[in-house]
Amino acid sequence: MAEKRDFYEVLGVSKDASADDIKKAYRKLARKYHPDLNKDNPEAAEKFKECSEAYSVLSDEQKRAQYDQFGMAAFENGGAGAGAGGFGGFEGFGGFGGGGMDDIFDMFFGGAGGRRSSQANKGPQRGSDLRFDLNLTFEEAAFGVEKEISLYRDETCDHCHGNGAEPGSKVETCPDCHGTGQIRVVQNTMLGQMQTVRPCPKCNGEGKIISDPCHECRGTGTVKKQKSLKVKVPAGVDDGSRLRVANEGAAGAKGGPNGDLYVYLFVKAHKFFERDGNDVYCEVPINIVQAALGAEVEVPTLDGKVVMKIPEGTQPGRVMRLRGKGIPHLRGSGRGDQMVRIKVVVPTKLTERQKASLRNFADVAKDNINPEEKSFLNKIKDMFK
Repeated sequence: MAEKRDFYEVLGVSKDASADDIKKAYRKLARKYHPDLNKDNPEAAEKFKECSEAYSVLSDEQKRAQYDQFGMAAFENGGAGAGAGGFGGFEGFGGFGGGGMDDIFDMFFGGAGGRRSSQANKGPQRGSDLRFDLNLTFEEAAFGVEKEISLYRDETCDHCHGNGAEPGSKVETCPDCHGTGQIRVVQNTMLGQMQTVRPCPKCNGEGKIISDPCHECRGTGTVKKQKSLKVKVPAGVDDGSRLRVANEGAAGAKGGPNGDLYVYLFVKAHKFFERDGNDVYCEVPINIVQAALGAEVEVPTLDGKVVMKIPEGTQPGRVMRLRGKGIPHLRGSGRGDQMVRIKVVVPTKLTERQKASLRNFADVAKDNINPEEKSFLNKIKDMFK
């Protein structure tokens, strides 16, 4: 059998430590090694038992004096501390009487039940927040829109006005907790007397007793109803944006305020435009004559068609800017731009007359027809010199 460690060493305190220091050290170790918090660590149970044994001795003035004078021998082989006052009756402490986590919180923090009761009797409580997903077109997101939506939510019961009692029936203050919803229980533990606060079992923590619950809401004070409301979507929102509509969530309990409604926005893709921040992109096709000689072409925008001037010699892939034709800024004034990417379309079916015209053009233009090609060929020649 392994020799027991010094109790002061187990708790990590000096031999002149005060009773308060010993208690603090033990509480810290008990929280760290309690079996309910370390189910996958078998060594924790042994460490918990070890620090509990040390505390059972050092927290008792008489046992501590015996231990300081005689050491471990004072509690072995029927010594002065053996029996009911020594380690003999100690085995059951490791599980806190089988109560698990509730008991350890009772011991250290005034009881888990006390925490539950404090929440059960808060009086008016705010309602839950709700979520609604809303689909928008590209234009609706760009310029804003007002949408009517419909959702189911908890609303204050019109029959009982939220108090949960049938109109005309009595709502009495609980005689056991006197309306607090809590009762105090005093327990004797090895740390001394501990006072815990728990929900009142007579009124279930409500602080009142309803003799005749409302037949519409069954005493809850809220009923689920369908609600229609208008939501204003500002100009400039993007896919994935979220709007908060204050006080349009679920009704609160006991006359508490409503929660909020959060509207998540999903923007459908556009057939012609693509969005990048506040700018929109599109592609406009022109023919080779327009690209070579220049032209004026109609370009669709979010505001309708506009005429855009194509300069002479415009190359395929060139991007031209239409200022102020993009998406309005969500916060602040002004708009983004529309970026027009030029696509030069080469004809695939030509008549004999068209082919002849192009051949005549090639003869006239000669080296000017594709100056980049000439430059490329010169580079190739230079490589093989």
